[in-house]
Amino acid sequence: MSTDRFDPAASDCRWQERWSQADCFRADSASNKPKSYVLEMFPYPSGRIHMGHVRNYTMGDVLARFRRAQGFEVLHPMGWDAFGMPAENAAMEKKVHPGDWTRQNIATMRTQLKRLGFALDWSRELATCESDYYGHEQALFLDLLEAGLVFRRESEVNWDPVDMTVLANEQVIDGRGWRSGALVERRKLNQWFLKITDFADELLEGLETLDQWPDKVRLMQENWIGKSRGMQFRFKRPEGGEIEVFTTRPDTIFGASFVAISPDHPIAAALAAERQDVADFITRAKQGGTTAAEIETAEKLGFDTGLKVTHPLDPDWSLPVWIANFVLMDYGTGALFGVPGHDARDFEFATKYDLPITRVVAATAEDAGAPLEAAETIAGVAVNSRFLDGMTTDDAKAEVIRRAEAGGWGKGTTQYRLRDWGVSRQRYWGTPIPIIHCEGCGAVPVPKDQLPVVLPEDVSFDIPGNPLDRHPTWNRVDCPRCGRPARRETDTLDTFVDSSWYFIRFASQPEAKPFDRAEAEAWLPVGQYIGGVEHAILHLLYARFWTRALERIGKLGVKEPFKGLFTQGMVTHETYRGPDGWLSPEEAASAREAGLPVENGRVEKMSKSKKNVVDPDSIIARYGADAVRWFMLSDSPPERDLEWSIGGIEGAARFVQRVWRLATAPVVSEGSDGALVRKLHRAVAGVGSAIEGLQFNKAVAALYELTSAIEKASPSADRSNAIRILVLLVAPMAPHLAEEAWAALGEQGMVVDQPWPAHDPALLVDDEVTIAVQVNGKLKATLMAPRGAAREDLQAMALAADKVAALVGSGAPRKVIVVPDRLVNIVL
Repeated sequence: MSTDRFDPAASDCRWQERWSQADCFRADSASNKPKSYVLEMFPYPSGRIHMGHVRNYTMGDVLARFRRAQGFEVLHPMGWDAFGMPAENAAMEKKVHPGDWTRQNIATMRTQLKRLGFALDWSRELATCESDYYGHEQALFLDLLEAGLVFRRESEVNWDPVDMTVLANEQVIDGRGWRSGALVERRKLNQWFLKITDFADELLEGLETLDQWPDKVRLMQENWIGKSRGMQFRFKRPEGGEIEVFTTRPDTIFGASFVAISPDHPIAAALAAERQDVADFITRAKQGGTTAAEIETAEKLGFDTGLKVTHPLDPDWSLPVWIANFVLMDYGTGALFGVPGHDARDFEFATKYDLPITRVVAATAEDAGAPLEAAETIAGVAVNSRFLDGMTTDDAKAEVIRRAEAGGWGKGTTQYRLRDWGVSRQRYWGTPIPIIHCEGCGAVPVPKDQLPVVLPEDVSFDIPGNPLDRHPTWNRVDCPRCGRPARRETDTLDTFVDSSWYFIRFASQPEAKPFDRAEAEAWLPVGQYIGGVEHAILHLLYARFWTRALERIGKLGVKEPFKGLFTQGMVTHETYRGPDGWLSPEEAASAREAGLPVENGRVEKMSKSKKNVVDPDSIIARYGADAVRWFMLSDSPPERDLEWSIGGIEGAARFVQRVWRLATAPVVSEGSDGALVRKLHRAVAGVGSAIEGLQFNKAVAALYELTSAIEKASPSADRSNAIRILVLLVAPMAPHLAEEAWAALGEQGMVVDQPWPAHDPALLVDDEVTIAVQVNGKLKATLMAPRGAAREDLQAMALAADKVAALVGSGAPRKVIVVPDRLVNIVL
């Protein structure tokens, strides 16, 4: 073994092979050690890992290795979120099967991850696209169906009229299909739903227990669930019938300007059946996406039906009824009353169609006549509101609800922004929904002994739409109940379902069922979950729902899946542009060498579209896995973005060599070094505390400081021991270096099997303290004194200080105030 320089190329391979042979990271569910479950959000196998993956998984790996050194039985698994749209896109563009494309990508990314030396239990690896995973998911779906938590109903979807397929919300760009460019329509299809709304209050209340989650994530989920107290009431129609609406601001009822109904409202449908102009408007209104963002930002379109309704608090006041494209049938009642003065969307609509805009809320009663240049949504006092005038917003709400309930035309109620989870996807590459449709028996569950329902391999993507619909045999089956010819469900499950329980399957993997309850509960909840904040709402909310649903039906005794959550920052890089568009860092450097113009752009998240990516493989090949890991942890707090720089990675590589030189050129000597011992124990405590708190940059800083102290220390037995301990402290961050250095020091076994070093709390306390010396209350000097020094000693030291002595002169001070271990104040 050469001791001149650390050779990462040889070391990385050597120790990764040793760990694999020793099966170091296989989690033992039967172990009597305390258990620790560390998990990073599993990746989509898009083809290659990127630096965001490297940062995410390095953080989890450091914690997993640290926990192992602390004596925990650690579960740190890896798998693949392998279903979804990109595989189908590749099938269409590259003429390959989605399964082949996905599995090739998994093989590539697995190899890349292994090159980084992550302490992963590969024996538990899973891919959601394999039937031994999704077959169990189908069984759980049927369990929820039997418990009444799954239902089917007609729902609006994004429909591409050219590709003739349903589009996910993210496939709708500026109201058009991402592939065809056609204007997207809103259509109704029968869809399968999970009753997440049954858990709305539970999910809200559960957020209070998640004290190891970021506050911003809990707030985002709270807002997404959107519990609001308001009033549901009815506007009567003079010709008979009524229109029911819900509002969170009943105090604004006297600011009503119009009533708007959804294009799918029964009244709109009845009018469309009689009038072509209404039908034409509804067709136009249904163009565009179904997401809240799409609807909110789309042009507001309305159609005056000519119908009127009567204001519930004034029989002589009638309001026009409009059909509006921003009103959704599956939210609230499918109708609303517009208050343009105090709702931005209503203001935009009223301005466009010249409808009245009245102020009914103001900061003070004196502002009742102030003009409205835009909608004002703040609370205040009621104005221009008859008997409500002068009341606070809360009091006015309560009074309107009281009158509504007394008059029988409305009631106070609670509503949620949260909608039931539509899980049907009209795509091939997903988990088949285990349902068979029979003309006589209806929707019949596939018998569990016939699971998994496996996707057919012989499919074609030459024709737009779901290939399962046109498969010649796969969707033709006999009804399990009556035996007559029937049709298999061709929708597949939303891929968020796949990621809503994978952490349970990691914990327990019996062949005959989704998981063993006792084994799963031994590991759950996940102690530390790490991933991007972009998953703060949907994935995390769905996983919380799925866990609670399994608990409700008796499959699991755990309600919350993730005890601790950490959302790491992104990895960013400067962008570059040439005359013909974006340039990679390498292209930018070559262009500059050739004298071509290159414009430096903003520092942004690494992305293929802007070509500011750095290939992990090439960096690992040049600098080694440990330098890459070290840089990912060192330059920025982990919750913040990390800017990639060649200087940063080179600095990390230099540190690796510094540690190697200490380990391979130890100076053996007798004697002691009390100051170094003290610094060593502080480092042990500081590094451990920083890793525990996921403050990896602070751990790195403490290790830099300890390394410098060892380098400067004179030869001694304490210095030799400090080098040994330094190697153990570095091990979670730079494991290959640590193993190689451990062997170079002549130590037995592997670092990965060593316990975390202990520290002496008594050595964390300074023997000396800094004393501030004031004269007449103003700082004039500082001095070092033994901790606990007597008052008279501190007074004598202060008076002897040069600057103080010059001020005091030959006289005596009037008074000396001594605060032990802190300050001396001399009053002249």
